[in-house]
Amino acid sequence: MREGLTVEEAQTTILGLTHPLGAETLSASQAANRVLAESIDSGRRQPPNDCSAMDGYAVRVADLRGASAESPVALPVVFEVAAGGHAARPIKAGEAARIFTGAPLPAGADAVVRQEDTRVADADVEILVSPASRENVRDAGEDFDVGDRLIEAGAVLGAAHLGVLASIGRSVVSVHQRPTVAILSGGNELVEPDRPADSGQIVSSNSYTLAAQCREVGAEPLYLGIAEDRPEAIEAKLRAGLRADVIVTSAGVSVGDHDHVRGVLERLGCKLHFWGVLMKPGYPLVFGVIESTGTLVFGLPGNPVSAAVTFEQFVRPALRKMIGHRSLFRPVVRARLTEKMTKNAGRLHFVRVALESRDDGLHATPTGNQSSGVLTSLIRGVGLVIFPAERENLDVGEEVDVQILEPGFFDRDERGF
Repeated sequence: MREGLTVEEAQTTILGLTHPLGAETLSASQAANRVLAESIDSGRRQPPNDCSAMDGYAVRVADLRGASAESPVALPVVFEVAAGGHAARPIKAGEAARIFTGAPLPAGADAVVRQEDTRVADADVEILVSPASRENVRDAGEDFDVGDRLIEAGAVLGAAHLGVLASIGRSVVSVHQRPTVAILSGGNELVEPDRPADSGQIVSSNSYTLAAQCREVGAEPLYLGIAEDRPEAIEAKLRAGLRADVIVTSAGVSVGDHDHVRGVLERLGCKLHFWGVLMKPGYPLVFGVIESTGTLVFGLPGNPVSAAVTFEQFVRPALRKMIGHRSLFRPVVRARLTEKMTKNAGRLHFVRVALESRDDGLHATPTGNQSSGVLTSLIRGVGLVIFPAERENLDVGEEVDVQILEPGFFDRDERGF
């Protein structure tokens, strides 16, 4: 087992052992935000016929050359075509047909004059404009034709995708399965939130944070509870999670006398690929694969921020790959520091920051105490400054990369146009 990997080495190792899950069939109406496991080709033409883009009158352009408000051209209205209907016959020279939005264009007509550009006079209509050929006409197949590739496999199905699926009559689609993630907390000091927290005891918040992170990425969390600091207790809990695609444990992966998780995992047939990543917060991270089932196992640190940050850097990209996503990582933006940062060289630091938009761009300010036990610092910030391992100082005003954790960061109070 390797020790002390860089963040990049650890991510590369994990993703190299991670594979997309198989497909399942869902009702298209329930497939929002799922990753498509098949490419979608059209078996229909949309629109199926030339049709009107406006309420108005179907006409022949040749009949209306020179027509204007000052010199209107009167045409008899010989029939009406409603949306969903059909023309009684072709339009002949010198005739018009009343037509509504979406209705098929009668043969012989080559334009539609919107009703705002007309005046009705008994059985005739006065045309006040000279339309161009195909004006206000939607051509058959304008959106898509039979055989067109409409959606590629790997697309995340949004509202527009679902509308297109409905347009071609696809009521079911094949999407990648969502992974199940078994979550285990460990430690004699931990209690559930609804239990008394006496002196020396700590509420088990990590399981709630990690479960929420799983749901946010689209995975299904399975909470295994809290295991006592005894190998047999940890093993019993972990065995209950072997049916999951991923196991995530919190605490017990370091080198203390009561850190039993690594040994238990090996007894369960888990091949451990590395322990320890050169980062802060979150050095004591273990990763392995249970060879009999292919289950990925992540042993995260116990401190709340360390657990959350290591989940973001390692578990989240793996889950996204399993779900079928092509883009695996959080967005990164550039920002200027408002405070100087210092550290020792050797480890990459993820520094919690708030971001402020100013006239000269984004500015990043640390959220205060960067202790790995201060979970509220993640609430006060929206992202993590990536403080390179080899650097010891980042100066005020220096541009840095900030990994955005808050999805709503890109929303705006103002329209922007």
